[in-house]
Amino acid sequence: MSNSTADDEKKLEPQGIRKNGKQWHLPRKAFRPVSGLTSYEKRTKQRTATAAMKAKEKEMKDEKEAERQQRTQAIKEKRAAKEEKERYEKMAEKMHKKRVERLKRKEKRNKLLNS
Repeated sequence: MSNSTADDEKKLEPQGIRKNGKQWHLPRKAFRPVSGLTSYEKRTKQRTATAAMKAKEKEMKDEKEAERQQRTQAIKEKRAAKEEKERYEKMAEKMHKKRVERLKRKEKRNKLLNS
C-alpha cells in the first residue's frame, strides 16, 4: 500500500510552468531508442507468424487464380463448341446430312489421334 501512495505523489508533483507558455501540451519524455527493442524470441515468433500468414494468403490467391482460370477455360471451350456447331450447320446447308455426320466422325477421329 505504501508503494502505491508514493507513486501517486510522484505523478502529482507539478513540473512547473513551461517557458514557451504552451501549458496545454503534454510534457515530453526522454528519447530512448533501446527501450523499444524486442527480444529474440519475440522477433522469431513474429517472423513465423508473418510467414504463416503470407503462406495462407498465397494459398488463397492461388485458389482464386485457379478458379478464375477454370472459368475462362470453360468459356473458351463453350465458344469453340459453338463455333464448331455453327460450322457444321453451314456445311449442312450445302451438303447432305449424312455426309456432314461422316465428316464429323472423321474429324473426331483425327482430333483423338493428334492429341
